[in-house]
Amino acid sequence: MPKIECHNLTKVFWIRNQSFEAIKDLNFEVDSGELVAVVGKTGCGKSTTLNVLLGLERPTHGRLAIDGKEPYKDFDFFRGKLSAVFQTDRLLPWRTVLQNATYGLEILHFPQQERVKKARYWLEKVGLTHFENAYPHELSGGMRQRVGIARAFSIDPEVLLCDEAFGHLDEVTARQLRDDFLNLIRETKKTSVFITHDIDEALELGERVLVLGKPARLLMNVQVPPATKENPTKQAEIKSRIIQAIESDGTRKE
Repeated sequence: MPKIECHNLTKVFWIRNQSFEAIKDLNFEVDSGELVAVVGKTGCGKSTTLNVLLGLERPTHGRLAIDGKEPYKDFDFFRGKLSAVFQTDRLLPWRTVLQNATYGLEILHFPQQERVKKARYWLEKVGLTHFENAYPHELSGGMRQRVGIARAFSIDPEVLLCDEAFGHLDEVTARQLRDDFLNLIRETKKTSVFITHDIDEALELGERVLVLGKPARLLMNVQVPPATKENPTKQAEIKSRIIQAIESDGTRKE
């Protein structure tokens, strides 16, 4: 059974007595240990899909399940099983780097000594050992995002979700973080869903790329074998196909 199953998922919002469809009949699956990138235009419903995965939004129709359970209905079951890295680091400004990295473990009621041990391990992994007593305002944007990554990994989640995690960083910093993040995913073999608007980033990170239209529904399901990542011509060909699918969707008549 796939780790994540999404069948005919639809999410409708109501704004000023008018309905707005953010997700429409979305279908996809993610296997255990797979890293899947999700790409689409800004505003196509990618982040709403992630919020359904996190159990923060209730589906209007259809079903999204992780290990056969639905995050919104079984919210407590997923405590400690899901973790997320967002576009903004969401650090607490009054807490040090170490205190921020232990925050998830604190919510899960881990003993203090174990919290500190786990957080320090992951801070070392992301290269912040010597900054554990610093506060967020003393760090660069890339360093703050590294704290967010350490915090996410420290609870040892079964599924890791990322929403435009590197989109706000300069390309040099983003590239280094992508490389480090990918190495951590490979090392831990976490099931991961990485949402991005950057097609190059999706192809670089994902073993598979899901291309969404607007509202969110599957336009393409693209396998990205390791050999493809080393072949610029092949990558350019796939990127062109993805762009064409997104542009064609933009001119689609309802």
